[in-house]
Amino acid sequence: MSSDAHGATVPATSSGIKQPYHLVNPSPWPLTGSIGGFLTVLGIVFAAHFGSYIMLVVGLAVVLATMFFWWRDVLRESREPGAHGPIVQLGLRYGMTLFIASEVMFFVGFFWAYFNFLILPETQGNGQTVWPPSNIHTFDPFHLPFLNTMILLLSGTTITWAHHSLLAGDRKGMLRGLGLTVLLGLTFTVCQVIEYSNAPFKFVGGGIYPSVFFLATGFHGFHVIVGTCFLLVCWFRARDNQFTPQRHFGFEAAAWYWHFVDVVWLFLFTCIYWYGAGQIAVE
Repeated sequence: MSSDAHGATVPATSSGIKQPYHLVNPSPWPLTGSIGGFLTVLGIVFAAHFGSYIMLVVGLAVVLATMFFWWRDVLRESREPGAHGPIVQLGLRYGMTLFIASEVMFFVGFFWAYFNFLILPETQGNGQTVWPPSNIHTFDPFHLPFLNTMILLLSGTTITWAHHSLLAGDRKGMLRGLGLTVLLGLTFTVCQVIEYSNAPFKFVGGGIYPSVFFLATGFHGFHVIVGTCFLLVCWFRARDNQFTPQRHFGFEAAAWYWHFVDVVWLFLFTCIYWYGAGQIAVE
């Protein structure tokens, strides 16, 4: 309803113009995702200072649950006729691009902290004037870290194989490439768990170096897990013939994300494991 020039109420009428945007239903997932992110960050603080991981586990569980249900709703929308038209697909591409850009800046913060102490080691306090600190034995970069680097580089080739197979209409090749990428992502995670279990320093009470190291590499590991789940969803969608050479942005977004994860690891390996190596721990 609206009012005319004399204040009288008149019924509202449609302009008759069709708009190309998809108006989504009210969703709780942005709110639950924000709560999960807050609990995760707060959980990291509690884990670092008090050794309590309960809030961290709860936060991660809320984030993962939000991802599952939010993706589920987006996939349902994508199957609605006319819901994801060209304008909406363009918006999704812009959104994914900006999301990856925000993730880049997220990791820039960790690299900034690391290089601050690398270039100005006296700022870490406790009388230390070298980086890594003299009491820290670092990982051998050409042991498990190098193996993980090879695993992620190989996964970059398998996801590219899957993408080219999709564009060529080769469903079998796409499924094989996606399946291998998921397996390589799981292998990377297992190797990182083994590496952490044999770490010569501890996150809790270990000082500045362990904090920066575990936060940077740990958050990357979390992104690998998220990317693996993303690709696993794409594998099931590909098996159900939900991708075509002309319409496959869900797969494309997963591939972008996975390549981002690969590139971040190359920087982590080069800057933290190799260039920032100190006294190597005896295996």
